[in-house]
This record gives sequence, C-alpha cells and structure tokens, in this order.
Amino acid sequence: MFKPQKESRGRGEKARSGPGGRSTMKRRERKDDVLTARMRKKTCRFCEEKINTLDYKDFRRLERLVSERGKILSRRVTGTCAKHQRKVEDAVKKARFIALLPFLKG
Repeated sequence: MFKPQKESRGRGEKARSGPGGRSTMKRRERKDDVLTARMRKKTCRFCEEKINTLDYKDFRRLERLVSERGKILSRRVTGTCAKHQRKVEDAVKKARFIALLPFLKG
C-alpha cells in the first residue's frame, strides 16, 4: 500500500515538547533567567589574610568550613582557592581524628 509521507518541517518549525508535554523553550528561557542573576565571585579569605599554614587546632575557623552534618563544604560554597581547600581538607581530617570536630552529626 502507498503511505503518504508526512510534511517535512523546517528546522525552526519542529514541534518542541519534552517529557510530560513540557516545552523545551520554556526550560531554556528559565535557564537564561538564572544565568543573568549571577553572584559575584567569592574571594579566598585565607589569601586575603595571607595565611600560609592552616592549624588543625584552630577549630573555630574550621567550624565555618564544615556543614552542620560534619561534611567539608566545597570551594564553590566557601570561596576558598584550590591551594587552601587542600589545606582545609587536611586540617579538618586531623581535627576530626583528635575529636575537635565531629565525623558525623546524626
């Protein structure tokens, strides 16, 4: 049997629907709105204060770099640079080992 071909649509005329019938255009528009509301980049407080060594016994400073549950916060959240984040990681682990900081609050 002869089946009629569907009309070909141009690239811009393609039906845009994603899962659940949602339009992908709306999703892109929302994404663009989020991108325009960016925050300014945080600066590393250890670089500003010119701190080269991070002491594991200074648990007051380390408490700010650990979440309520006891997890080490990421660079993106705290704003520390890569060099100091590695030192933060070592200091927090040492402070946990001698029980200045908890391993997990639960």
